[in-house]
Amino acid sequence: MTGRVFGIDSQTVIQVIATIINFVLLGVFIVLIILAIRALLKYLKSKDVRKDKSDTRVSLGEAIKEHRTRCRMTQEFVAESLGVSRQAVSKWESRTSDPSTSNLIALAKLFGISAEELLKEVADNTRSGT
Repeated sequence: MTGRVFGIDSQTVIQVIATIINFVLLGVFIVLIILAIRALLKYLKSKDVRKDKSDTRVSLGEAIKEHRTRCRMTQEFVAESLGVSRQAVSKWESRTSDPSTSNLIALAKLFGISAEELLKEVADNTRSGT
């Protein structure tokens, strides 16, 4: 004896449900592909923005190191003066990370310049392509 659902053979019901599930999975797969393509296109369009940010980071690290060496300060001295680790100063100079706004202001003060001057140098270096 085979089961019947609403007068339809249970085997047919199972086949219909399996077909519906396959269509749903296909739809989900298509949506995921579309989202991945959109994300890739957005990433490719942001190339200039990423390059500008990288240039700024390079210039900021160079500016920090230039002022530190001009003032004849060691990374250890700068770190102790700001209350950060020497590794943090090293990361700023090597472009691995950027100082926080408060540390940037403290750096400028330590170097005897205004934060605006330090940031202006970074902006000027970015515009000139160095």
